[in-house]
Amino acid sequence: MQERKRLEQAIADAEEVVRLTSDLDTLFELGREGENVAADLERELKNFAQRLDTLETGMLLSGTNDSKSAIMAIHPGAGGTESQDWAEMLLRMYLRWAERHGFQAVVTDRLEGEGAGIKSATVEINGENAYGLLQSEIGVHRLVRISPFDANARRHTSFASVFVYPQIEDDINIDIKPEDLRVDVFRASGAGGQHVNRTESAVRMTHLPTGIVVQCQNERSQHKNRASAIKQLRARLYEFEMDKKRAEQSKLEDTKLDINFGSQIRSYVLAPYRLIKDHRTKLSIGDVDRVLDGDMDRLMHAFLVYKHTGKTSGDGKEDLPE
Repeated sequence: MQERKRLEQAIADAEEVVRLTSDLDTLFELGREGENVAADLERELKNFAQRLDTLETGMLLSGTNDSKSAIMAIHPGAGGTESQDWAEMLLRMYLRWAERHGFQAVVTDRLEGEGAGIKSATVEINGENAYGLLQSEIGVHRLVRISPFDANARRHTSFASVFVYPQIEDDINIDIKPEDLRVDVFRASGAGGQHVNRTESAVRMTHLPTGIVVQCQNERSQHKNRASAIKQLRARLYEFEMDKKRAEQSKLEDTKLDINFGSQIRSYVLAPYRLIKDHRTKLSIGDVDRVLDGDMDRLMHAFLVYKHTGKTSGDGKEDLPE
């Protein structure tokens, strides 16, 4: 059924491209006959270009796990409340992005900051190609703005890191031995009602051989939290082994992207000017608010093109604010 759905979508995409091409041919013909079709032509060309970018993105998602759902972890860097607020802004951006694409996003773990923002968050994003698209977000994100927490209105720089793992299906054998696990249960923190806060429903699992720690506290049932934590652990262990293989392969691949923790991949500047700059693809976007509201498709598409071809998007002058 999945293969049938994929093939039906491919046929529908091809038919849509044929229709859009036919509409453009008609407009060009009317223009040659002297009719004023400039506005219609500009609109249709823009729609056509956006559709081609979407189709190209789908073609570039050819990795082993690109079609899978994703698990995303967000952590603020040093800087206290300022960085914690930036981490929460990123969380909101990804939740809005998931909503735009019709993905189901579930926050499985969220640790609130002392004053504002979050100390950490883990999100399951369920939908086809979620992991393939969100690979572009792995790394450190930098924010420059006039701090709302500074009484002197000074400019601050904040950092937050994002990790993304594919959700591993049950048909992939990942052996987790019971003796390799330490399971701790505790009371959930934050808002959640009397039942959540008065019973030890939250679960933290530590995989002793690797030191990987996962936890889940959003469900009222300890059993459900345990199942979610196991799913996260399977994904983390799979990515742990894949990182080993990538490290070996990167020695032979000059164009392989560095996805280490310290990689600064993107800057979001809100003051003194407004600009988002991706340091890998060189794509610059002046409409900062639109991106922070979840419109990240151009950034993701540019990353996939860069990953597969090594080509950047230029200096992005057409997107710079005036």
